[in-house]
Amino acid sequence: MQLQSMYQEIILDHYRNPHGRGLREPFEAEVHHVNPTCGDEVTLRVHLDGDTIADVSYEGMGCSISQASVSAMYDLVIGKSVPEALETGEHFMTLMQSKGDASVAEKLEEELEDAVAFAGVSKYPARIKCALMSWMALKDASARALSVAHPAAPTGGQQA
Repeated sequence: MQLQSMYQEIILDHYRNPHGRGLREPFEAEVHHVNPTCGDEVTLRVHLDGDTIADVSYEGMGCSISQASVSAMYDLVIGKSVPEALETGEHFMTLMQSKGDASVAEKLEEELEDAVAFAGVSKYPARIKCALMSWMALKDASARALSVAHPAAPTGGQQA
């Protein structure tokens, strides 16, 4: 039970002292995601330096889980390439699908750092969307930012 208490403290700390909060410029993409189930919202901006996430800035409102999750995500993705950040998001998704299996959290602890504290959320299906909202916004914004940074080659005539 001590571990659960520590995890709750980590989530509350991220909620009370959010990392990366506040919309900043420059940015290549901005998205707004809403969890229709509970009304949680996040507006998230991604700024790339090449294919590296140089900044993620956000504003949001909602429950402690949704707001703490975006703060923990911020810490995990800054300085990573977009594919690395999205892989971290996949690890977080695995944690959310674990239904509280402590062995899954243990395997992902090094990769997810503070975000492993959300392991207990995976026991409550109604709250999983709260924890995942910011990660879905990051995935969306990253794809948009990459399309700005690397627009598709113009289509035209055939090459010989």
